[in-house]
Amino acid sequence: MANDKELAAFAGSKPYQLPVLADSILERGMSLIGTRYRFGGTSEAGFDCSGFIGYLFREEAGMNLPRSTREMINVNAPLVARNQLEPGDLLFFSTSGRRGRVSHAGIYLGDNQFIHSSSRRSGGVRIDSLGDSYWNKTFIEAKRALAMAPTVMTARK
Repeated sequence: MANDKELAAFAGSKPYQLPVLADSILERGMSLIGTRYRFGGTSEAGFDCSGFIGYLFREEAGMNLPRSTREMINVNAPLVARNQLEPGDLLFFSTSGRRGRVSHAGIYLGDNQFIHSSSRRSGGVRIDSLGDSYWNKTFIEAKRALAMAPTVMTARK
């Protein structure tokens, strides 16, 4: 049986806090499904892809991420191999037809699914599968931005 000191040390370690942060980010994201796509949007009135991610990370993890996908892909966070993805990881895509140039981003949910503010045409905030040929083909890389979370959050009681 671990003593209180050992438990406190464990609770204060980064790997332990990541699932807690990821859960609250993803829960909030799921509650926003159907929110309309709005170019430049950063609020519940409408989001673009990076505005959606920035809003969730700011509100739920106290993190200020860069505003655009081009800046977001350059954050100093660990790169994650596709077969190592964890809920809360940021996914980057090249959807503009300019090979390799980032133009879209989402947040990994687990089980090959991700949540993002897609486009006006596809109804804004929604869930898609990385296995879909379009997303599979346009995927560039993933980063674990939550590894940069500023403080340890305590689990809600």
